[in-house]
Amino acid sequence: MVNSTHVSYFIMSAFFHTGVFKYLFFMIVMCLYVCIIGSNVLLIVVICVNRSLHEPMYLFLCSLFVNELCGSTGLFPFLLVQILSDIHTVSAPLCFLQIFSLYTYANVQFYNLAIMSYDRYLAICHPLHYNTRMTSNKAAMFIAPTWFFPILHVVIMISLSAPLQLCGNIINKVYCDNFSVVKLACSDTTVNNVYGLVYMFTVIVALIILMFYSYMRILRVCFSGSKQTRQKAVSTCTPHLVSLFNFSFGAFFEVSQSRFDMSGVPSMLRIVLSLYFFTFPPLFNPLIYGQNLTKIRIICKSLLFGKV
Repeated sequence: MVNSTHVSYFIMSAFFHTGVFKYLFFMIVMCLYVCIIGSNVLLIVVICVNRSLHEPMYLFLCSLFVNELCGSTGLFPFLLVQILSDIHTVSAPLCFLQIFSLYTYANVQFYNLAIMSYDRYLAICHPLHYNTRMTSNKAAMFIAPTWFFPILHVVIMISLSAPLQLCGNIINKVYCDNFSVVKLACSDTTVNNVYGLVYMFTVIVALIILMFYSYMRILRVCFSGSKQTRQKAVSTCTPHLVSLFNFSFGAFFEVSQSRFDMSGVPSMLRIVLSLYFFTFPPLFNPLIYGQNLTKIRIICKSLLFGKV
């Protein structure tokens, strides 16, 4: 058996020999990464340089796009290197750094979506009081915890996982994740499991309740309000709901692959599903919001194609 003092690197066993096709996969992944960087940076710049977009909803979006840049950067450069490499290993410190990056992305994304649902609830259900209850300063006060608490959670999680004695160094994925490392432990993992359960049944459940409450109240207003209110709700909530479903879809696949035996699923499909969570939300969220939010769409068209 191998203990923690000997595990200086991990083997990513989900990678397989692709021959000359590795250059094709490299180009596909590179194109995806460039599209994610370009679209998210574009919308961040648009929101930051246009004073008309310095409103709470757009500040929350800016936080969302910055987080997607951080999460993508924690994954794609690593994938590009591994695709071209014949030996798929990663040092233990880099593995935990990737865990920090990807888990921070996932948690900040969830916090952001919860706060954005509450913002839409205030805007649609309390329109007359929205400007006093959700100012730019208050939005900044909401954004700060959406980054601080996820980072704190991930730091605690890694501080519990890193000292574990490990009986192996093979991770059956194309990137590092905390659950895979903990499964390799031959020492007691009770503290890790208890901490994970407490976090899930307090913070995660609380955020789910906040989102559920917000959208149920919005739905109630849609059915009982005027046609103008329904149109406003649909136009502003549609991109948020699409983003939430996209995130939930990816999270479901990620959790399923970590917790259940997926050996019966073709390896290529497992890889695609495992990358969905970190690829599709950062790729499609800028398109969804850029296309559906009128202010952003007009400014982007003006910036890219001249005056419209």
